[in-house]
Amino acid sequence: MKLVNVVFEDQLVLGKVKPRGLKFLLPPIWPRSQAPIRSTIERLLMEELEQGLLMQPWAWLQLGENSLLAKAFITKQGYALLISDLQQVWHEQVDALVVSQRAKELNKRLTAPPSAFLHHLEELLFPLFKDSAQQDAAHPSKADFSCDRVAETLILRVRSELSGLPFNWHFHCTAASSSQVSQHLIRPLMGVSLALQCHGRELAALLRMKDLEIQGYQESGAVLSRSRLKTEPFEEHSFLEQFMVEKLPEACTVGDGRAFALSLQNLYVAVTKQQIQAGQKRQGSGETSGSPTSQGTDSQLLKQPEQPVSSTPALSEPEPEPLGASGPVQRPQLAKAKRKKLRGLFS
Repeated sequence: MKLVNVVFEDQLVLGKVKPRGLKFLLPPIWPRSQAPIRSTIERLLMEELEQGLLMQPWAWLQLGENSLLAKAFITKQGYALLISDLQQVWHEQVDALVVSQRAKELNKRLTAPPSAFLHHLEELLFPLFKDSAQQDAAHPSKADFSCDRVAETLILRVRSELSGLPFNWHFHCTAASSSQVSQHLIRPLMGVSLALQCHGRELAALLRMKDLEIQGYQESGAVLSRSRLKTEPFEEHSFLEQFMVEKLPEACTVGDGRAFALSLQNLYVAVTKQQIQAGQKRQGSGETSGSPTSQGTDSQLLKQPEQPVSSTPALSEPEPEPLGASGPVQRPQLAKAKRKKLRGLFS
């Protein structure tokens, strides 16, 4: 009798060859010599889930009286889920073996491979995460969701149907580690803040350029045809002072996190992609996390000069290129610009 490796339902399992046919042993039995291979496969699967979860946007959920922020990533090999109520953060990450065991416990009448259960969970969660704010009686969900806390664990319960039979699932989320909170919240939000600061500087520089353009028109004898459209030259310092007094209290109201989930997710995803790319470059070059260049995207955004750049990436679309790191900053050459004909508001 000899041992052979076979691929079965996207998983590497071990089979025993007998004279009269094949017999596969589940769960897989790995000899000691193959323990490093199994460890490597499991590590790669977990890394795929971790990286996939990091690049997912946050969704705002209203489950009964609970307002939550959540993100999830599901593959054929497992899933990763992160939930926060803005007070605590919970996390669960499991592979196909855990999915299979839990499915047998909760759905004794259903028999299916883990990939089928994972696909069904993805079909249930995706509409919830995408359209939670628009859920109403006219567009009911295909599943019932509820959550409760048991000690330090948050349990997200799902009730639905699969192949005409009742389907139940429980996500058992435990308290997230400090490194997970930093990876998914602290560092990305710092990056978002720096990106918005850079974006504000670019807009301020553009306004100053517009003021110079208007001043040029006026010095050439142009007169504003509609006086109600006249504006004062932009003064950044006074604008910031006024913003702090009048707009800041409303602008920084976090509430239940809904505004963050609905308006800043494109930028959040763009920032996390930049951080992942920066981490991959550091690994490729052999740099350590304590090296001067390890801060990557954050330091690049923080060190942006106060000069306007020739072009600025749109913050509403996640771009794969680093924000503000596309090359040396150049001041637009206003003196060499060809004078345009006077049109529009000026006669």
